[in-house]
Amino acid sequence: QVQLVESGGGLVQAGGSLRLSCAASGRTFSTYAMGWFRQAPGKAREFVAAINWSGVTTYYGDSVKGRFTISRDNAKNAVYLQMGSLKPEDTAVYYCAADKSNGVVRGTSAPLYNYWGQGTQVTVSS
Repeated sequence: QVQLVESGGGLVQAGGSLRLSCAASGRTFSTYAMGWFRQAPGKAREFVAAINWSGVTTYYGDSVKGRFTISRDNAKNAVYLQMGSLKPEDTAVYYCAADKSNGVVRGTSAPLYNYWGQGTQVTVSS
Protein backbone atom coordinates (compact mmCIF):
# COMPACT_ATOMS: atom_id res chain seq x y z
CA GLN A 1 0.00 0.00 0.00
CA VAL A 2 1.22 3.46 -0.90
CA GLN A 3 -0.10 6.70 0.50
CA LEU A 4 0.24 9.84 -1.58
CA VAL A 5 -0.06 13.38 -0.26
CA GLU A 6 -0.09 16.37 -2.61
CA SER A 7 0.88 19.90 -1.68
CA GLY A 8 1.72 23.19 -3.33
CA GLY A 9 -1.63 24.17 -4.75
CA GLY A 10 -3.07 27.64 -4.40
CA LEU A 11 -4.26 30.76 -6.15
CA VAL A 12 -2.10 32.27 -8.88
CA GLN A 13 -2.59 34.84 -11.60
CA ALA A 14 -2.62 33.88 -15.24
CA GLY A 15 0.91 33.63 -16.57
CA GLY A 16 2.28 32.64 -13.20
CA SER A 17 3.89 29.45 -11.95
CA LEU A 18 3.32 26.85 -9.27
CA ARG A 19 5.15 23.73 -8.20
CA LEU A 20 3.14 20.81 -6.93
CA SER A 21 4.71 18.11 -4.81
CA CYS A 22 3.56 14.61 -4.06
CA ALA A 23 5.06 12.77 -1.11
CA ALA A 24 4.79 8.99 -1.12
CA SER A 25 5.04 6.53 1.73
CA GLY A 26 6.60 3.10 1.44
CA ARG A 27 9.83 1.55 0.24
CA THR A 28 8.62 0.65 -3.25
CA PHE A 29 8.10 4.16 -4.58
CA SER A 30 11.11 3.93 -6.89
CA THR A 31 9.54 0.98 -8.72
CA TYR A 32 6.32 2.80 -9.61
CA ALA A 33 5.43 4.89 -12.59
CA MET A 34 3.81 8.10 -11.39
CA GLY A 35 1.26 10.41 -12.89
CA TRP A 36 -0.54 13.68 -12.39
CA PHE A 37 -4.19 14.14 -13.29
CA ARG A 38 -6.60 17.00 -12.82
CA GLN A 39 -10.33 17.44 -12.57
CA ALA A 40 -12.26 20.65 -13.02
CA PRO A 41 -15.84 21.03 -11.77
CA GLY A 42 -18.27 19.26 -14.05
CA LYS A 43 -15.52 17.74 -16.16
CA ALA A 44 -13.92 14.32 -16.43
CA ARG A 45 -10.55 13.58 -14.86
CA GLU A 46 -7.84 14.58 -17.31
CA PHE A 47 -4.34 13.21 -17.76
CA VAL A 48 -1.66 15.84 -17.19
CA ALA A 49 1.72 14.11 -17.05
CA ALA A 50 3.44 10.84 -16.23
CA ILE A 51 6.96 9.67 -15.52
CA ASN A 52 8.58 6.25 -15.47
CA TRP A 53 10.35 4.74 -12.47
CA SER A 54 13.77 6.22 -13.28
CA GLY A 55 12.58 9.64 -14.36
CA VAL A 56 14.06 9.26 -17.83
CA THR A 57 10.77 8.96 -19.73
CA THR A 58 7.98 11.48 -19.43
CA TYR A 59 4.62 12.05 -21.09
CA TYR A 60 2.35 15.08 -21.19
CA GLY A 61 -1.21 15.86 -22.07
CA ASP A 62 -1.55 18.05 -25.14
CA SER A 63 -3.00 20.93 -23.15
CA VAL A 64 0.09 21.25 -20.93
CA LYS A 65 2.96 20.36 -23.26
CA GLY A 66 5.68 22.95 -23.18
CA ARG A 67 4.30 24.55 -20.00
CA PHE A 68 4.45 21.81 -17.36
CA THR A 69 7.34 19.57 -16.31
CA ILE A 70 7.10 16.38 -14.28
CA SER A 71 10.07 15.12 -12.30
CA ARG A 72 10.81 12.79 -9.42
CA ASP A 73 13.31 12.25 -6.65
CA ASN A 74 13.35 8.60 -5.63
CA ALA A 75 15.65 9.31 -2.71
CA LYS A 76 12.95 11.57 -1.27
CA ASN A 77 9.97 9.46 -2.37
CA ALA A 78 8.59 12.45 -4.19
CA VAL A 79 7.24 13.49 -7.56
CA TYR A 80 6.81 17.06 -8.70
CA LEU A 81 4.84 19.02 -11.25
CA GLN A 82 6.33 22.37 -12.23
CA MET A 83 3.60 24.42 -13.85
CA GLY A 84 4.32 27.55 -15.85
CA SER A 85 2.46 30.00 -18.09
CA LEU A 86 -0.66 29.09 -16.18
CA LYS A 87 -4.04 29.78 -17.73
CA PRO A 88 -7.50 30.04 -16.15
CA GLU A 89 -8.39 26.75 -17.85
CA ASP A 90 -5.71 25.05 -15.75
CA THR A 91 -7.93 25.58 -12.72
CA ALA A 92 -8.72 22.18 -11.23
CA VAL A 93 -8.00 19.78 -8.41
CA TYR A 94 -4.69 18.12 -9.19
CA TYR A 95 -4.13 14.50 -8.19
CA CYS A 96 -0.99 12.47 -7.87
CA ALA A 97 -1.27 8.79 -8.81
CA ALA A 98 0.95 5.69 -8.71
CA ASP A 99 0.99 2.70 -11.05
CA LYS A 100 2.50 -0.28 -9.22
CA SER A 101 2.77 -2.58 -12.25
CA ASN A 102 6.33 -2.43 -13.57
CA GLY A 103 7.63 1.12 -13.43
CA VAL A 104 6.85 1.83 -17.08
CA VAL A 105 4.25 4.38 -18.07
CA ARG A 106 1.56 2.12 -19.53
CA GLY A 107 -0.77 4.85 -20.67
CA THR A 108 -2.69 7.97 -19.80
CA SER A 109 -5.88 6.38 -18.55
CA ALA A 110 -6.77 6.92 -14.90
CA PRO A 111 -7.82 3.27 -14.25
CA LEU A 112 -4.22 2.18 -14.93
CA TYR A 113 -3.17 3.84 -11.68
CA ASN A 114 -3.62 1.98 -8.40
CA TYR A 115 -3.08 4.64 -5.76
CA TRP A 116 -4.30 8.21 -5.55
CA GLY A 117 -3.75 11.20 -3.35
CA GLN A 118 -6.49 13.40 -1.99
CA GLY A 119 -5.80 16.21 -4.44
CA THR A 120 -4.70 19.82 -4.19
CA GLN A 121 -6.63 22.78 -5.58
CA VAL A 122 -5.04 25.01 -8.19
CA THR A 123 -6.91 28.18 -9.11
CA VAL A 124 -5.69 30.47 -11.87
CA SER A 125 -7.25 33.90 -12.00
CA SER A 126 -7.51 35.94 -15.18
